[in-house]
Amino acid sequence: MTNFFGLIFILYILPMEFDKVLDKNVFGEKLMTCSTDPMTGYFRDGCCSTGESDFGTHTVCAVVTEEFLKFSKERGNDLMTPLPAYRFPGLKPGDKWCLCASRWKEAMDANVAPKVVLEATHEGTLRFVPLETLIKFAVVSKSESGKD
Repeated sequence: MTNFFGLIFILYILPMEFDKVLDKNVFGEKLMTCSTDPMTGYFRDGCCSTGESDFGTHTVCAVVTEEFLKFSKERGNDLMTPLPAYRFPGLKPGDKWCLCASRWKEAMDANVAPKVVLEATHEGTLRFVPLETLIKFAVVSKSESGKD
């Protein structure tokens, strides 16, 4: 039985951990944690990592606002209502959350984009939004970056 768990570790867990080491932020540096309270990320590991199964590209570490949360709900993605079955507490203004890059861009185009923690935003975001644009929305002080 021990060999079975060792095999599972080598085949499934180790590759995921190795990929996380390789994840880079928009500056090409190591991807920092976005939030562990609430636990965010497509893989619910606190980071805005992505992979082949992440069709939404949850790569933007944003500090959500009331305005953005309402905008997202109007478009069919209610991030405010808790969903205990999915261990989702519901978000409130000031929480950091890994947003879909396309939704963040849509919010930017509608003038409701939340601030972004660039060090915790995955480089994959750059396929949707140029770095120069992200920098304009960057969190610049600890008080802007929300809790965690």
